[in-house]
Amino acid sequence: MAESFSNQLKVLSQYLIPQHGLSLLMGKIAESESSRVKNGFINWFIKQYGIDMSIAERETAEEYKTFNDFFTRSLKDGVRPIEGDTNTIVNPADGKVSQLGKIENGFIFQAKDHLFSAKTLLGGDEELAKPFKNGEFATIYLSPKDYHRVHMPMAGRLTKMIHVPGNLFSVNPLTARNVPNLFARNERVVAMFDTEVGPMAMVLVGATIVGSIETVWHGTITPPTRDKLQVWDYPVDGEFSLEKGQEMGRFKLGSTVVLLFPENSIDWAKNMKAYAPTVMGSVLATKK
Repeated sequence: MAESFSNQLKVLSQYLIPQHGLSLLMGKIAESESSRVKNGFINWFIKQYGIDMSIAERETAEEYKTFNDFFTRSLKDGVRPIEGDTNTIVNPADGKVSQLGKIENGFIFQAKDHLFSAKTLLGGDEELAKPFKNGEFATIYLSPKDYHRVHMPMAGRLTKMIHVPGNLFSVNPLTARNVPNLFARNERVVAMFDTEVGPMAMVLVGATIVGSIETVWHGTITPPTRDKLQVWDYPVDGEFSLEKGQEMGRFKLGSTVVLLFPENSIDWAKNMKAYAPTVMGSVLATKK
């Protein structure tokens, strides 16, 4: 179905705005410690997006140092239990499945008429992408109202991290339908893990007004935005392992997580399909 004229204008405007400049500006505002600024912004945001603060560890605006502190808020113990058994793989974040399914000869489905390559998503490394050539993928969109910490779908040992410079288009469903190669052209952080089912890629994709992407082992990765791809290798001697359900990173002002698994390694849960809601810790798939 053709997009309405107003939707076409929304997409076009994203090509015209200074994406990184706007994101840096919003990042500075989101780090303001002024009580008047941050409390007003937080309370407006809670009301605008209908955020359930009863599950947050801190329930009121006054308890947060900055808007970013609120946006990356922790939840109360027990509200996101890790479901299933040792054979299950769980959702890494609260959000919604954008798309999910097979990787076809190295290409991932984005939306109608749009595909993007696993190789490009992972920073152009052909060897890194090879195990996923006919594997499985899940793209999970985190809306502004969602909890914005990202957790491990299964236990894994970190082997590599890549920061890939790029654009900062919005990653909402409208943009996904209209901007080719969206997730493989936006700025992103790729984390590679060795797991029981083989290599697993977790890609944290930046977006318009995303102030920062962080991981628990490195801290803030972006900003600053770099001109060139940067790679960190993590040898076995310096082993960094995370358990299923453990936090691995977070977004400041929301985005998307793309998961890649090797061929014949997992089976998706029956209720997991395009547009299905996700809750961190609920079952996403099972190991084969």
